[in-house]
Amino acid sequence: MRVISWNVNGLRACHKKGFVDWFRQCDADIVGLQEVRAKPEQLPEELRSPAGWHCHIVSAQRPGYSGVALYSKTPPLDMSTTLGVERFDAEGRLQIAEFADYVIVNCYFPNGKGKLRDNSRVPFKLDFYRALFERLRELPANKPILVMGDFNTAHHAIDLARPKQNRKVSGFMPEECDEFSRWVDAGWTDCFRHFYPELEGQYSWWSQRSGARERNVGWRIDYVLGNAAAMQNMTSAAIHTEVMGSDHCPVSIDWALR
Repeated sequence: MRVISWNVNGLRACHKKGFVDWFRQCDADIVGLQEVRAKPEQLPEELRSPAGWHCHIVSAQRPGYSGVALYSKTPPLDMSTTLGVERFDAEGRLQIAEFADYVIVNCYFPNGKGKLRDNSRVPFKLDFYRALFERLRELPANKPILVMGDFNTAHHAIDLARPKQNRKVSGFMPEECDEFSRWVDAGWTDCFRHFYPELEGQYSWWSQRSGARERNVGWRIDYVLGNAAAMQNMTSAAIHTEVMGSDHCPVSIDWALR
């Protein structure tokens, strides 16, 4: 089975740029979207209930902000969308979907830059990371679990084109990378790096200014992480840089579930 994650930077905008055509041919069993920026009733029918898919959308309280969506060929047995902390839950960033044989966590992690681009939201971002980390510890460790989405952090220098220039920019600040490392040290595996530990120039987000995407001056901030049980079934991982429609591109894993 194939699992895909994509920050669409506004699903209504992405829809106008060919999202449905991509969705129909993506050959996925599960698709998680981040930064949906719409309530379900604001979306056309073909996005709310595409034929053959179960769709679940979580919206932020603030209009046109954040939001996640999960499409699956099989409906989940249970869906949780909160961490029990109002300041996090109000932003509509989380879906924990439990299926019979695995768990999919679709998440849009906060950006730490803040409105003034002064890194003022880094504490909020790190608190969110830690709250979700603790929430995931409640899930059964023997069940395959994938955590996918826009993590808004480039873990290592290899994961962005200009690491030296961005060490004091949210997304690559030491405390953010350290928090990501805490997840890895606790047993979460970066699926792409599992297959391509030293492959350079692999990014999933590019600034919309100065032709950054054409020059591949980007950041790898979109991930799929797997627990130990999930990694036993992992067969491949990919970054789909050819897919347009957002300032991010999709990332995926292929799974051979036993």
